[in-house]
Amino acid sequence: MSTYFSKIKGYLNDLGYSINDENESEGYFVIDHEDEGIKNMVIVVDDPILIMEQLLFTVKKDDIEMYKALLKKNHDILHGAFVLSDDGKKILFRDTLQVENLDLNELAGSLNSLSLLLGEYSNEIIKFSA
Repeated sequence: MSTYFSKIKGYLNDLGYSINDENESEGYFVIDHEDEGIKNMVIVVDDPILIMEQLLFTVKKDDIEMYKALLKKNHDILHGAFVLSDDGKKILFRDTLQVENLDLNELAGSLNSLSLLLGEYSNEIIKFSA
C-alpha cells in the first residue's frame, strides 16, 4: 500500500494540491486547490482502487427535479459522477481509478473533471443547495 500512497502523494504535490491531512496507515488524503474549486476532497487509496470524493452540498429537501437534473448532468461529466451519500443527505462528486497503472495525467484528468464541472454548473449547484 505504501508504494501507491507515496506515488499518489507525489502526484498531488506535482499538481499543486495542498494536502491538509493524510494518514498512510488508513490510506487517505484530504486535499485542497481552492483556485480549482476543490476544498476538503477526500482521496482514499485502497488497493486496487483510488476513491475521490468531494462534498458539493447538503440536500435541504427531496426534489425529484433536482435529482433528475443531476442524473442528466452525469451524462456530460468526463470523469466521475454526482452521487447521493449513503444517508441520502449529501450530494458528492465521486470518481474511482485503478491504482496499479495510475499515472499523473489520469489523476489530473479526474481532478480537472471536477474543476470543469464546478465552473460550468456552479449556478445550478448553488440553486440546489439553497
